[in-house]
Amino acid sequence: MLQQNPALQKQAARLLILGVFLFFLGLAAGFFIPIMANPRMGLTTHLEGVMNGMFLVILGLIWNKVQLEQKWLNFTFWLVLYGSFANYLAVLLAAITGAGKMMPLAGGAEGPPFLEAVISFLLISLSLVMLAVCIFVLRGLMTYLQDIKA
Repeated sequence: MLQQNPALQKQAARLLILGVFLFFLGLAAGFFIPIMANPRMGLTTHLEGVMNGMFLVILGLIWNKVQLEQKWLNFTFWLVLYGSFANYLAVLLAAITGAGKMMPLAGGAEGPPFLEAVISFLLISLSLVMLAVCIFVLRGLMTYLQDIKA
């Protein structure tokens, strides 16, 4: 049975809007790659914005099929927004400043301790958050599948 409550529909619409907005930010970041302190990280910023934006849009399109209690849907909604935007922000900060020693493949160098702490916190927390989001969404979709089989 599909959930059709107004709160769910509002969340789905917000996921779509914020997804397109993050997609836009990712595209816009592409224009600034050449002037960033770390252009390779700038490319990562561009890609993270575009990919996380698409993820939010896709999640918004299937949100009514995620069968979880409303409190878990609310929790998942805020987690996915945090994870998506924190990802973009972490790599954007690293691209602009050249910091980001946690991302050596993208050319991140060691920056000031406070900036490194912020970037590291964002990267670690968003990784854990996005894993949790995937677990919650998978659980909700499995419940949906069981409901349509019955």
